[in-house]
Amino acid sequence: MAVQQTAHHYSFSQLNNLACETNGAKVIFSTDDFFAPASNLLKREPVEFKTDAFTEFGKWMDGWETRRKRIPGHDWCIIQLGVPGVIRGFDVDTSFFTGNYAPHISIQAVCLQQDVIKELPLRGDKMGTAASEEEYQCIKKMCSESWVELVPFSKVKPGYTDSCHNYFPVSCTQRWTHIRLNIYPDGGIARLKVYGIGQRDWSEVTPTQKVDLVALINGGVCIGFSDAHFGHPRNMIGAGTAINMGDGWETARRLDRPSVLTVDENGILQVPGSEWAVFKLGHIGVITEIQIDTTHFKGNFPDSCKIDACSMTSEEEMTTKWESDVVTDWKPLLVTQKLKPHHQHFFTGSSIQLTEAVTHVKITMAPDGGISRMRLWGYLRSSPSK
Repeated sequence: MAVQQTAHHYSFSQLNNLACETNGAKVIFSTDDFFAPASNLLKREPVEFKTDAFTEFGKWMDGWETRRKRIPGHDWCIIQLGVPGVIRGFDVDTSFFTGNYAPHISIQAVCLQQDVIKELPLRGDKMGTAASEEEYQCIKKMCSESWVELVPFSKVKPGYTDSCHNYFPVSCTQRWTHIRLNIYPDGGIARLKVYGIGQRDWSEVTPTQKVDLVALINGGVCIGFSDAHFGHPRNMIGAGTAINMGDGWETARRLDRPSVLTVDENGILQVPGSEWAVFKLGHIGVITEIQIDTTHFKGNFPDSCKIDACSMTSEEEMTTKWESDVVTDWKPLLVTQKLKPHHQHFFTGSSIQLTEAVTHVKITMAPDGGISRMRLWGYLRSSPSK
């Protein structure tokens, strides 16, 4: 039986959530959605609890909750990942499910071809219902009961503040497109986060095709940062435009900022400190265009930012301590640029200082603040970074 741990035991909780609805994740089947639909598992927003909220089926719950089972078997659902990739761990969140949580779970996975995925049905929100015989027969063709087991039959704790996050690491490095969450025998789960790294089929991309090399969907991942007080830097490589400030990277106000601020001849604040985040690109490449987006950050945008880049092997990455700031191979990609509030900044041509292929980038903001999105468009070079 696998044992759940707290977040600090595992660095995987800093990786991308491959099963968030904003990244395109979908529930394609669930055995029962009586009290609350399985689609709630994929919400980006924090779990809510409304004391006096009820539906015609019972207490309103922000998660997936099945009826109290009175027939043989157990409940389960199938989720199509928004970003296919390597899974490093799960967070089975039971927030607010205290007397009605699922006491045990297991998780299986499979990698399906794109033509098979296109033919799969979507269950959608069917609150108050169970899967029909027709739906069972349709999903039976997937043979999901025989998928690879990533998390064995494991105990889950109730949804109190100090026990709601149940973390399970995964050691398998295979690419996955779908997962099956089994709950035993019934009950509720608030959220399911699937932490990992996206893995794109780069054989479909030509050397002359421009792509966002750091995008989550293309395998970009944040591997180090100085501060994420209000928002994690991994948000910057998410899909689309940020929906609000919470959907970006925002740091705390630095306590070493001067009492009286001054600027240089270019209008850039002269401050002693800064914040940074390091990203591994989804593929080694040459970056030719950069977007720094401060949308929603109006009174808390950074004064300036810069980006450095380097090329390193996976072995070198594993032994590098990003916080030590002694990486000697960093080279300027984008020199310090003054930023504006709630604005999309684009940099091309002579603004891009580096013309060689790189695998990692480090964005530094001064002195602090928030950035909603970072896009690094460019062209593939050599072989995929591992």
